[in-house]
Amino acid sequence: MPRLFDRALLAARRDRARAHPRPGADFLLARAVDDLEDRLATVLRRFETAVDLGPFAGAAGPALRASGKIDRIVAAGPDAGAVDMVADEEALPFGPESLDLVVSLLGLHLVDDLPGALVQIRRALVGDGLFLAALLGGQTLNELRDSLTAAEVELTGGVSPRVIPFLDVRDLGGLLQRAGFALPVTDIDRVTVRYGSMFDLLADLRAMGATNPLVERSRKPTSRRLFLRAAEIYAERPADPDGRLRATFEIVWASGWTPHVSQQQPLRPGSATHRLADALHTREIPLADRGGEEPES
Repeated sequence: MPRLFDRALLAARRDRARAHPRPGADFLLARAVDDLEDRLATVLRRFETAVDLGPFAGAAGPALRASGKIDRIVAAGPDAGAVDMVADEEALPFGPESLDLVVSLLGLHLVDDLPGALVQIRRALVGDGLFLAALLGGQTLNELRDSLTAAEVELTGGVSPRVIPFLDVRDLGGLLQRAGFALPVTDIDRVTVRYGSMFDLLADLRAMGATNPLVERSRKPTSRRLFLRAAEIYAERPADPDGRLRATFEIVWASGWTPHVSQQQPLRPGSATHRLADALHTREIPLADRGGEEPES
């Protein structure tokens, strides 16, 4: 499979981000952790072993512990110094049916083989095990992408990829089904953040370790002129009354259960014991009585 992301570069930029923290730049991760706590509160069952998977492994720990429903939590990610177990999302070290819950926060959108990763997660879960993930998707950073593209076309006549492609929520639902998850659910938490300038946004992205990791990125040094022109184009977008600019982030949430006989199953066609017309308190009109016309084929 062709590689989309430079994994070594991703690791280096995350290391740099940890070494040079920027206050408040972890707002997306903090929001995902809060949302995870709310989602776990609606789950009625207990879990023996839960894995907090991905580059931010350990961040979900407070929400997992606060749920009071988990006996053992394992942080599994690429940073050997900060996790209980070293793990790559594309080559999971877990045996079949060895986990009860897998949580991944803001990491799976940077996996080259997402369908394969989802299949591995499903295989590692016991029957009626739960998968919960938050990914960046949809229209995330569309304003930045458009501004950089317009500036580069204007100045050079060409364009190189500078913002990663993000997965659509509908595609993610399909991938969950293909991986074998039952009862798949996806939804979007759209976050709008206001900045004084495009450069303030870029500073936050560097502090997240989230600057351009694409293998096909341009290897030529980006000119200051391009960034200045992109910032001008960004500033030309409609701003808030106080002059601050908007940046869009979409956190796409996905959940799915491994199939189990205890789960609700669809009824067989023709097995219904009540008529829809009775429930609606109306009279059922047979097709043959509707003017004598047959439906067109």
